[in-house]
Amino acid sequence: MFPIRRNRRLRTNEAIRSLVRETYITPNDFLVPLFIVEGKGVKEKIASMPNYYRFSLDLLKDEVKTLWSLGLKSVLLFVKVEDNLKDNKGTEALNQNGLMQRAIKTVKDVCPDMLVMTDVALDPFSSYGHDGIIENGKIINDATVEVLAEMSISHAEAGADFVAPSDMMDGRIIGIREGLDQSNFLDVGIMSYSAKYASAFYGPFRDALDSAPVDMVDVPKDKKTYQMDFANRDEAIKETEMDINEGADIVMVKPGLCYLDIVRDIKNTFNVPLAVYQVSGEYAMLKAAAEKGWLDHDAVMLEQVTSIKRAGADIIASYFAKDVVKLIS
Repeated sequence: MFPIRRNRRLRTNEAIRSLVRETYITPNDFLVPLFIVEGKGVKEKIASMPNYYRFSLDLLKDEVKTLWSLGLKSVLLFVKVEDNLKDNKGTEALNQNGLMQRAIKTVKDVCPDMLVMTDVALDPFSSYGHDGIIENGKIINDATVEVLAEMSISHAEAGADFVAPSDMMDGRIIGIREGLDQSNFLDVGIMSYSAKYASAFYGPFRDALDSAPVDMVDVPKDKKTYQMDFANRDEAIKETEMDINEGADIVMVKPGLCYLDIVRDIKNTFNVPLAVYQVSGEYAMLKAAAEKGWLDHDAVMLEQVTSIKRAGADIIASYFAKDVVKLIS
């Protein structure tokens, strides 16, 4: 006997499919990562991230205006620091006239309503390419947290709306929150990279910022002593709970596609906004496959970002943001 209920009735044509569709993508879903460099008139290609660029501050203005015209209202800033400004303590990160601080002001000057989030970590400023200060071959947690708090205050002074600590040091959220509050930046929020895994998908990003760990004696060769083991699931709940208790306003899972089980676990457990970072390796893989003609770029791109939102993401940090919005518009 055939079933009375036939699920295919709801798939008959696009009209009914769109009417009963559970997950929609809009420009409001996206946080746009932007890479900033010194100079003028610089729109620099990133070899491992086709169609993505590093911008000098003058061209950053044009890019921000374009994003706003597309309905993209939030950016996440990263800076590529010149080698002569790097050291073990991230001193340049605290420069009130540093590239990050000037980038924040540039975005706010050209588009005051744009939400500006800033990367808070030492690796772009570190001569060793690590997220923390190194002593005797180890990443020193507490001294690093002190610098991260100072960095966050500096970003707030420049006009940042949110700081986004991506370092995975223990206790950095409470350290940053207390620092911001004591400096009277009570309304500056924290988006914490709460479940950031030691992933092999970060390679192109490190090319973009020249921030990969250096290959030197007495320097850790990777970030596995502070970023999470990708084999662990329950640990993500513990890390996220600690960050929420310490004052995180938004929590994040990074990377995206290989960690959608983690996204759903966190969404089911906590009632806070959840961001997912669709990282550079995920972007580069699709670009490479599409160039070979092996995948339909736009179809796969839309399927990927939809799967991230369907898993529970409220915010998607993605290098595909502009492409997706142009496609769905």
